[in-house]
Amino acid sequence: MTELTVTPLTGTIGAEISGVDLGKPLDQGTLDAIYQVLIERLVIFFRDQDISPARHQDFAQSFGDLDAPHPVYKHVPGFDRIVMLANDASNPPDTDGWHTDVTFRQNPPFASILVARDIPPVGGDTLWSNLYAAYDALPGEMKAMLEDVTVVHDMGEFRNNFGVGEVDGTRITAAMQRFGCALHKAVQVHPVTGRKFLYCNEGFAMHVLGMTTRQSRRLLHYLFDHQDRPEYQVRFKWRAGSVAMWDNRCTTHYAVADYLPHYRCMNRVTVVNDRRAPGQATIPS
Repeated sequence: MTELTVTPLTGTIGAEISGVDLGKPLDQGTLDAIYQVLIERLVIFFRDQDISPARHQDFAQSFGDLDAPHPVYKHVPGFDRIVMLANDASNPPDTDGWHTDVTFRQNPPFASILVARDIPPVGGDTLWSNLYAAYDALPGEMKAMLEDVTVVHDMGEFRNNFGVGEVDGTRITAAMQRFGCALHKAVQVHPVTGRKFLYCNEGFAMHVLGMTTRQSRRLLHYLFDHQDRPEYQVRFKWRAGSVAMWDNRCTTHYAVADYLPHYRCMNRVTVVNDRRAPGQATIPS
């Protein structure tokens, strides 16, 4: 087993792990140790990694099954499970808003692993926020009220990807029928830690069931603003070869689009299920 050096980055979220080479196969003890740091710190970072697409994919598969090819984004040639997030002035990003990945699914993914391939000369940081901390800081009356709240999640701003050149909404309607929506409790319990966290992100959380549109909008905006506090966040400055892995269940993240017109290219693999979680079934990939 490789001995890891773990350096926390803030008081509430994030840690940098050194002493491990992700470009080589890792033994089970090292993988388990990395997983444990992830569970404790929610998002973990590795610097100066020479990791090929094949190793990127293999590393991700050690934690669970890989997600299907992304319905919108391009993939790395020869690796349809590795999303290629390549952006510049001619193709601006659409991830510059707080979101938890694809919560419009009834069973959103467990984790993502992002590798920095091409980094702009300045800018392009990513922020993650701790949703345990956001829940813990809520007033007691709000916690009690949210126990019975269910929120409708749908594809949100992904509508823009299907709306280019639209005149009658046909493609957007087809996309909505394809992806549908999901219902999630506003307060969730983590399957590994047993801790409660706030589960309501501005990218995909659209409506509170049982409320009027005005009531729903006021509550959602309150929750979005509440979880957007710097005290719950870590901000990561990328270098080529940096790797980030985050627990998608209890975090939300924001990719800062302050680097345009420069080019930024990231490779992402999404892990659908957490095979180390108690009672977690394997989901065919």
